[in-house]
Amino acid sequence: MFGDIPLNELLDIIAGIFIVLFVVIEPVGLVPLFSSLTRDLDPAAQRRTAVKGTLISAVILVGFIFAGDTLLNYLNVSVHSFSIAGGILLFLLAIEMVFARQSGLRSTTPSENVEARDKLDVSVFPLAIPLIAGPGALTSLLLLSSRYDHVPHIVWLVVLVLLVVLLILLILLLSTPVVSRLLGETGSNVISRVLGIVLAALAVQFVLDGISGGLGFQAP
Repeated sequence: MFGDIPLNELLDIIAGIFIVLFVVIEPVGLVPLFSSLTRDLDPAAQRRTAVKGTLISAVILVGFIFAGDTLLNYLNVSVHSFSIAGGILLFLLAIEMVFARQSGLRSTTPSENVEARDKLDVSVFPLAIPLIAGPGALTSLLLLSSRYDHVPHIVWLVVLVLLVVLLILLILLLSTPVVSRLLGETGSNVISRVLGIVLAALAVQFVLDGISGGLGFQAP
């Protein structure tokens, strides 16, 4: 299915995709946010919200994997330009993670928080969008597909890894009381900062790939 790509190279590609998606979606960091959003729900309703929100975000993200290239072509935007712009966006997200600051990239604005509190069902908004299927996740999916376009059927590999990350997220959301007690806010921020540093390096690489691709040579 993946052509003549050696197994060790394929495993490296899978690991690279997993790291990017895990860092951007940040399952551990979403636990305290989910706990806050669903604090007034009983355990059964909290579990239903976790399942529904994860499923909705999965549909959105998988759909974007297949429709993203069509959208770029329609807008006449090259993959290299998108790689540079996406890398900059992810770098801003990384800065937010390192300094534990919230912005519209992976969180909700104050007015959105007010709207969410007035709704009984938070699975679609703000859980699925923008907390899970936010701009960073959508951007990363297209960047990964284009970065490893030399791999046959790379789209399906990205889908598979994405579903694994979302499964991990769902397990953590269903275990919110336990995870919250174990990590606390400080623990979540420490993990977020470490993942932010990793994401910053990956974002810079995306920018370098876009520049080198646009100029016609291969970046290291």
